[in-house]
Amino acid sequence: MTADVTDLMKKLVSLCKRRGYVFQSGEIYGGLQSSWDYGPLGVELKKNIEASWWDFMVSTRPDVVGMDSAIITHPDVWKASGHLKNFHDPMVDCMKCKSRFRQDNIEGDSCPECGGSLTEPRDFGLMFKTQMGALEDDSATVYLRPETCQSIFVNFRNIVTATRQKLPFGIAQTGKAFRNEITARNFVFRSREFEQMEMEFFCLPEEAEKWFEFWLDERLKWYRELGLKSGNIRTRRHDEGELAHYANSCFDIEYTFPFATGGWGELEGIANRTDYDLKAHIEESGQDLSFLDQINKAKIIPYVIETSGGVGRTMLAVLLDAYREEVVEGRERIVLGLHRSLAPVKAAVLPLSKKLSGNAMEVFDMIRTLFPVQFDETGSIGKRYRRMDEAGTPFCITYDFDTLDDNCVTIRERDSLDQIRIPVETLAEKLSALMDNGWPAG
Repeated sequence: MTADVTDLMKKLVSLCKRRGYVFQSGEIYGGLQSSWDYGPLGVELKKNIEASWWDFMVSTRPDVVGMDSAIITHPDVWKASGHLKNFHDPMVDCMKCKSRFRQDNIEGDSCPECGGSLTEPRDFGLMFKTQMGALEDDSATVYLRPETCQSIFVNFRNIVTATRQKLPFGIAQTGKAFRNEITARNFVFRSREFEQMEMEFFCLPEEAEKWFEFWLDERLKWYRELGLKSGNIRTRRHDEGELAHYANSCFDIEYTFPFATGGWGELEGIANRTDYDLKAHIEESGQDLSFLDQINKAKIIPYVIETSGGVGRTMLAVLLDAYREEVVEGRERIVLGLHRSLAPVKAAVLPLSKKLSGNAMEVFDMIRTLFPVQFDETGSIGKRYRRMDEAGTPFCITYDFDTLDDNCVTIRERDSLDQIRIPVETLAEKLSALMDNGWPAG
C-alpha cells in the first residue's frame, strides 16, 4: 500500500477505536489477528446496516421471507455443497521471512514483503473444524458454517410447506460465518469471523436471467441509499475462469477500498447458482426438494439468484466514504458524514455551561426515547462539537443561557454547520422531520 493509503487506514482505525466503533479482540493480551469487537457506536452502526438490509430485502417485499439457522451444521451439508472438496485456497510461504500468502493474491515468484523465494503452492482448507459431543474422533467432526446460504437450501421444502410461497420467491438471512483465511487483513474487510447478508431467490429456469438483472440493479440501489457516492461503486462481471463451481454467471459490486489491488474490492456478489445446490442436496440426502409448479402441473428444480454481502465490508465502505478532514475557520476538524439513517447517535444535547446541565437534561429526557441521543457537558462547546462530528452525529442541540428566557434551543447540522433556533416544545417534531427529510426540513 502507498503511504497515503496506509495513513488513511491508520487514521480510520484510530478513529474507530477512539470513538467506540471497533476494537481489536483481546487487545489487552496483544490482540487476536483478524478478530474484531464492535464497540457502543459500532454495534449500533452494524445494527442499522442490517436493519436497512432487512427492510429493503424482506420487510417491504411480499415475495421474500426470512430465516435464522444454526451455525453448526450437519457435516453432510458441506459434503453435498462441494465445500469439503472445493473450499480451498492455494497457499505459499516465503522461505526467507516466513510470511504466508494466497498464491492468487500475489504477482510473480518473489515474496512481496522481502523479495525472497516462495514455496510451491499447496491446498489450504478454509473451513473451521470442531467436534460435537463426548467423543473427539472423526465421527464427531462438525464444521462452523462458511456461509449462510446452504441452510436456506436444505430448509427449502420446510419453508415452502410453511409459507406456501409461489415461484418466484426468496429466502433471506443474516448471521455469522467462519472462514480460516490464509491472510486476513485490512481491518474488517477480511476476517475469519464475519456476518453475511444473503438472499436466495428461487425462480423458473427460463426467468433466471431476468431476475439476475433485477437483483443486480436492486442491490446497487440499496448501496446508493446508504449514502455511498456513486463514483465509488461499480459492477464487474466475473471471467469464466474465476466463476465459483456452483455459478454460471456472477457480478461483483465493488467499492474503491484504498488498499484493494487495482483500487477496487468486492463488496457483494450477485450470482446465478442455477439448480446446482438443490440438486446436490437431493442427491446426497435422497429427499425430494423439487417444487410443484401449479401452472404447468409439473415438478421442477428452481434456479437460484443469490445476493451475498458482508456487514463488515459494508460498514467499512460506509466509514471510508463518510470520513473527511477539513479546515473550518482556521481549525481542522474530522468528520464522519454518515447518512442520518445509519448514524449510531442521531443527536447530542450540549449545555453551554455545566450550570445549565440540569435544565438541559430535561430536554435530553424529552427526546431520548424517540432517538439515540447523547448528553455531553465536558469541555468547551467547540471540542464537544468536534467529538460529535467525529462520531458521525448529524445534529447537535445547544442549551444556552438564553434558553432560560426564551425556551428555545439551537440545532446545529454536522455537514453544513448551519444552525436554527426553535422552541423546545417543537424539538421532537423538528428532529423527526430532519431525520426523515434531511436539512433543512420545513
